[in-house]
Amino acid sequence: MPNSKTIIITGASDGIGAAGARKLHSDGHHVVIVGRSPQKTQTIARELDADHFLADFTRLEDVRTLAADLDSAYPHIDVLANNAGGIFGDRTKTADGFEKTFQVNHLAPFLLTNLLMEKLINSRATIIQTSSSGARLFGKIELDDLNHDKDFTPQLAYGTVKLENILFTKELHRRYHGRGISAAAFHPGAVATSFATESDSFMKRIYTSRLGRAFMASPDKGADQMVWLAETDPGAVWESGTYYENRRPAKRNNPQTLDADLAAELWERSERLVTQASR
Repeated sequence: MPNSKTIIITGASDGIGAAGARKLHSDGHHVVIVGRSPQKTQTIARELDADHFLADFTRLEDVRTLAADLDSAYPHIDVLANNAGGIFGDRTKTADGFEKTFQVNHLAPFLLTNLLMEKLINSRATIIQTSSSGARLFGKIELDDLNHDKDFTPQLAYGTVKLENILFTKELHRRYHGRGISAAAFHPGAVATSFATESDSFMKRIYTSRLGRAFMASPDKGADQMVWLAETDPGAVWESGTYYENRRPAKRNNPQTLDADLAAELWERSERLVTQASR
């Protein structure tokens, strides 16, 4: 395939990550599978005869090891799809000291992206964030309480990190688009996957009920925008720094997505947090 790309997908052992990996592989791309579960990750990797790496995003040391391994293994990376994430149950802290939803969905991909930044710039890469309409419905960023010490609920924590994914995308564009990076976030829709099964929120009841799943999209449909963003040309087909729903810029957004100062400060605070965690 003349335009074959090297595409890293986190959270690729199941759900829309696996569906996206299958489609991109069938289109002739070199897909690299990153997952947490050894069994699931190895299964999809064997199916596609693809490279795979294991990393648990509740451990930032795993993220650092993953970044070093990816940097060593590939001379260039055309696409980094930060897809790993989820909504979880009761408020718990990781070994690094952060609320689990915040670390897995935001801090870990933030760290991975920044550790690979030199290679991504040299590759003129596309960076994709799997976000959610939950950013609009539940998200509220309080910079002085990113761990939700004061107001945790599973859906608030999830909506907030999905909002952070969008602000991360916008700040990536602001900082690095002039150096060749393109970034986009997307909402995959309500997809019939194992999403929310580790959660105590109302979303678990929806995602595990037969009636709820009957109205959900397939993982293939949920992965459509990931594949579209990965395969097509930013600037020609889609615009960097944008959050997409149904392949179109989202018409309704959380007002905080428009706050450029908030995006910049979130970046600075995230940078300080991952640096402190390495000490």
